[in-house]
Amino acid sequence: MALIKRTEFQSLLDKGTFTTSSQLFLIFGERFLCRETADLLEKHLLSQTPGAVHSIDGDQEDPGQTLARLMSFSLLPGRQIYRVTDSRIFHSKTVLSEIWTKAMQAIDAGRTKPALRQLLNILHTAGINNEGQTVFSEIPPTEWKKLFSFDKPHEGLEKADKLVSESTLPKKPATANIVDKFIESFDKSLPASNILLLTAETVDKRQRLFTYLKKNGTIIDCSVAAGAGTAAQKEQKEILRGLMAKTLAEFGKKMEPRAIQLFFEKVGFHPVAIVVETEKLAHYVGDREIITCEDLAEIIGRSREDALFELTDAFAKRQTARTLTILTRLQEQGIHGLAILATMRNFFRKQLFYRSLQLRDTPRWHKSINAREFQNSYLPALKDAGVWKEMLQGHPYALFMSFTRASEFSCSTLKQWLTQLLEAEFRLKGSPLPAQLVLEELFMSMLKNTK
Repeated sequence: MALIKRTEFQSLLDKGTFTTSSQLFLIFGERFLCRETADLLEKHLLSQTPGAVHSIDGDQEDPGQTLARLMSFSLLPGRQIYRVTDSRIFHSKTVLSEIWTKAMQAIDAGRTKPALRQLLNILHTAGINNEGQTVFSEIPPTEWKKLFSFDKPHEGLEKADKLVSESTLPKKPATANIVDKFIESFDKSLPASNILLLTAETVDKRQRLFTYLKKNGTIIDCSVAAGAGTAAQKEQKEILRGLMAKTLAEFGKKMEPRAIQLFFEKVGFHPVAIVVETEKLAHYVGDREIITCEDLAEIIGRSREDALFELTDAFAKRQTARTLTILTRLQEQGIHGLAILATMRNFFRKQLFYRSLQLRDTPRWHKSINAREFQNSYLPALKDAGVWKEMLQGHPYALFMSFTRASEFSCSTLKQWLTQLLEAEFRLKGSPLPAQLVLEELFMSMLKNTK
């Protein structure tokens, strides 16, 4: 019936003109925005016809069971909304590497049932009906890449083989394709009181179910343009402004104009963090109506300063205990995990940039260089070369300390850490694991390799 943007949906709700006879809904895109939009849709549907919501965790879901419940008449009165959060039914080969990572984490944690479901989902998505003959370790690397669209890992293959081969669960779906079964059932029509509400961070728009829902249901697009382009930055900022304004209104607060831009610069594009940090500011100012730059510096600025200087300093000095202590303190202060990852990403990128400059033939870097030589000879020569001048701004001694610190790391290690940060970000957004556990595992893993 429709594919609409999140902003269109909210505008229709505000005007009271959003009407639909659809029983099938899909909300996809940025995870926090999906959940917020699903809450609004759920509230709207129940305001028309009271009923109940049946929440289903996509990571733990059996799609076949969900479909069976959806096609059954409920004994409960009123509208029955079956809400699947982080649905896996739209998984395609483009997300199989993330599913593999989750399966390995579940195996390491001793959670064999979730791990098995994820491993079987990988096989089924790739079109493999395993009957005990095909195992992960036996698939050649080139064939692996064709089947799963990511490079064959070096670890975990034997564990995955053992888990799949010893399982008593069906090695293949009850039907050739669960998506086909969904579509066949929808064509027969749902019980009038039942509604399916799916949320998914990633979808394959070429998949048959997506196409079907676009024609026969309602899809709300909560995706956000990525990148640093002007259009993308404008869209991101509009979203952040909307979330901040909504949160401030709930507390009856306002933020002075000159503090708004500073706030966005400090937090970055992290919708969850924007809401959390705005709530912190609202509580901090108490009875005052206006949030000022001074409040920002006291609450947000001090926390970010801790993250940038204390956390990175402890990490660079290989002080594992101090690093974990600071990490815990930052989370206790309400700093969102994504903001901590953004701080570390910025730190690693700068270190990688400085380390790359040190590998140039001219001017030549050497570890015995002192602050005077750096300021009088090395730094001017770099600036004369005209390479990334904007990255060489600031006090010469501060730059000297940054260059000295960067010399302790290799480019390959810094690149590896950036990859690990991205993997941790995926876990924070899509895993049920506590944020503290994900972050502690990340830092301990990185600190094992600080060459």
